[in-house]
Amino acid sequence: MTGAPAPPPFDEPIYVTRPLLPPLREYAALLEGIWERRWLSNEGQVHNALEQALCEYLRVRHLSLVANGTLAIALAYRALRFSGEVITTPFTSPATVNALTWCGLTPVFADIDPVTLTIDPDRIETAITERTSAIVGVHIYGMPCEVGRIGQIATRCNLRVVYDGAHAFGTAIDGKPIAQFGDATTLSFHATKLFNSAEGGAIVVADPHVKELIDSWRMLGFRGEDTVVVPGINARMNELEAALGLANLGLVAAEQAARAEIASVYASRLAGRAGMTCYEIPPNVSNSRLYFLLRIDGSVAPLSRDALWERLKRFNVFARRYFHLLCSDLAFYRDLPSARAGNLPVARRAADEVLCLPFYGGLGVAAAHRICDIIDHIWMN
Repeated sequence: MTGAPAPPPFDEPIYVTRPLLPPLREYAALLEGIWERRWLSNEGQVHNALEQALCEYLRVRHLSLVANGTLAIALAYRALRFSGEVITTPFTSPATVNALTWCGLTPVFADIDPVTLTIDPDRIETAITERTSAIVGVHIYGMPCEVGRIGQIATRCNLRVVYDGAHAFGTAIDGKPIAQFGDATTLSFHATKLFNSAEGGAIVVADPHVKELIDSWRMLGFRGEDTVVVPGINARMNELEAALGLANLGLVAAEQAARAEIASVYASRLAGRAGMTCYEIPPNVSNSRLYFLLRIDGSVAPLSRDALWERLKRFNVFARRYFHLLCSDLAFYRDLPSARAGNLPVARRAADEVLCLPFYGGLGVAAAHRICDIIDHIWMN
């Protein structure tokens, strides 16, 4: 007990993320054009402009906008004709795995690397059977999967690879864009993401024929005005969301710079505590700060991750425990052989330890220091 007074709570709730919003005037100008054209959907002018702008920004050739990130994942699975079993990680959003089930596929869980928390290539190899058709990796918290080894496994075993890049917008490895790896990379533009269109997503593919197929799938199967080529669904992004995305794209670099300053505060203030570890992104990985997370080892730290999470709320600081519910724990997956706890010890430990702190450019350095002051007080009392 230090006896020092507790820092005052924040006047307003401080959440883990806040949406990036463009100046209202810039967004309104795009909306005015939409109103004049009276074209709200079906690959309108703003939609197409955003697709092109994202291709240039992400340095990719073929990108298809869709209504949300979950549809992006499902359409990638369908367009690449996955079948049978698909190896993936339990340490992810349910969207990654649920989309497999929606496509009639069987998820097979492989454990994760204890440092990166991405899917472990060694565990991928041991999970492959004659029914395996693909691997789905997740670039978690902006940390890329071990794409080199996964690519080698896929080539040797004739498997497809899709990467869920919802946390990795603009990320690059040694200067190479993350979306250039694998057969497809899916992106989420949900309001909580680094780049957002309020709701939306995209699929990046290397093969132009797959892009053409995805564009038909998202448009109820239409190719042209009168020809239906696949049993598609409605997965189109509308013009209003595309306008928000187009206005937001120019703000991403400044947002990344502001987050880098906040990350520096957290890393310097919170390092070196017994039982607390700051998650580190390797120096050869750029543009990947979507979250800032701690790992709390309750066997060494003075309190558990859940205790810290609860006590932060008293100060109006609302952190998140991504992903304290493993997909393998969900009722509809827990009976799968690969979901056994003994098969996923690293993922289980990560699920019990990870805590994501508030992390967005508008938070500011002063508020980041204040959150560290609050953690100091909790840690010592």
